[in-house]
Amino acid sequence: MQDAPFDEARFRQALGRFATGVAVVTALAPDGAPLGITVSSFNSVSLLPPLVLFSIARRANSFPAWQAARHYAVNVLSEQQEALSDRFSRPRADKWDGVATVAGRHGVPLLPGTLAVLECAAHARHEGGDHEIFVGRVEALRIGDGPSQRPLVFFSGRYRRLDAAGEQHVAPSDSLFPRGWA
Repeated sequence: MQDAPFDEARFRQALGRFATGVAVVTALAPDGAPLGITVSSFNSVSLLPPLVLFSIARRANSFPAWQAARHYAVNVLSEQQEALSDRFSRPRADKWDGVATVAGRHGVPLLPGTLAVLECAAHARHEGGDHEIFVGRVEALRIGDGPSQRPLVFFSGRYRRLDAAGEQHVAPSDSLFPRGWA
């Protein structure tokens, strides 16, 4: 591994070496308009209480509306939903045109056909440099019916697909986590 001077481009390149899933977070703006944004910065925080987090760039046009949202949903995308990810990854006035949704517990639009949906209440927000970190308390969840569905994966600046023929690794039965994970 080569050690080079730190700069923003190299930092971005290094972060791109971490494969992530892709989700679209949805909410309602204070005026009732639907919000949606593609994120790869999503992860679990706590099982008890059930908390998850995602982050949104402060420069996003919809950032003030996100700050006001009291509820949101994290829609975990399958590899067949690349176009949906693209649609919500850029600012565009028509991003909701033709997108079918189902209303969640608090009216938040949920995207059908996803691997999972986690409906959240806003729990906390934290400073994150040029982003803000949103922590949500999961109130309800739905898991997709298709056990053969694979996640949409993002790695090194591109969407990727998992190898369908690859072997599945199973942790030893004497441990909840693989060796060294805690």
